[in-house]
Amino acid sequence: MAKKSILITGCSSGIGYTAAIGMRDAGWRVFASCRAQQDCDRLIGEGFDSPLIDYTRPETIHSGLSDVLEATGGTLDALFNNGAHGTPGAVEDLPTDALRAIFEANFFGWHELTRAVLPIMRAQGHGRVVQCSSVLGFVTLPFRGAYNATKFALEGLTDTMRIEMRDTNIHIILIEPGPVTSKIRENSIPHFERWIDWKASARRDHYENTLLKRLYESSGPDRFELPPEAVLKKLQHAVESPKPKPRYYVTTPTYMMGFFRRVLSTRALDRVISGI
Repeated sequence: MAKKSILITGCSSGIGYTAAIGMRDAGWRVFASCRAQQDCDRLIGEGFDSPLIDYTRPETIHSGLSDVLEATGGTLDALFNNGAHGTPGAVEDLPTDALRAIFEANFFGWHELTRAVLPIMRAQGHGRVVQCSSVLGFVTLPFRGAYNATKFALEGLTDTMRIEMRDTNIHIILIEPGPVTSKIRENSIPHFERWIDWKASARRDHYENTLLKRLYESSGPDRFELPPEAVLKKLQHAVESPKPKPRYYVTTPTYMMGFFRRVLSTRALDRVISGI
């Protein structure tokens, strides 16, 4: 029997890289895509199929998927949309073009790839689309407005898709991590430096005393931080269970915030979040 196949995006490090290794070890044929050719080359050297897919470059979405389908004979059992980045900064300091840029990477590209995959899954009669969201897809944290917005949008789109696909054998699933070891903070620095003029901000003191230290100074793992294997465990259940859950929480903060979101008023939740 042919191995089941999964396309995973954002595999250069962190959740994507760990997911690629773990799913391969579980017997899947893994297509571990990256947005930079040098990362694809490194993964090819590790024995992976590694198509180039950059969510901000639509031509790579379609050429990368075409490479996958050529290798599988036109089928794909699962898609794990994962690659994303942050643009830290107060909402009042975010140029609108910064929002446009992060939505291309964290939302529009995901939608384009998913739309390209769904007809394949319809034709074969089954499939799983797993979206790596975040606890910040249903609660917010300050100075993460751009990232929050993309994840809130992703959750709304995914919930809608899940209902629309109920008459098919295609399952649409959310994974919602909290703090997980990755390079997302490090990778957000170029976007922060490109877009945020913090020295001219009304919130300059906050940048100097808090955000800059968080971005540029290593302080060790966050409280409750888990390794990316915690996400891998949820991904395996999402793609292998006969009856996958609509959403999977990962890390203690995700469970806590899910509970607070249900039981607290908006003002009370704001107070909790403001104290974090």
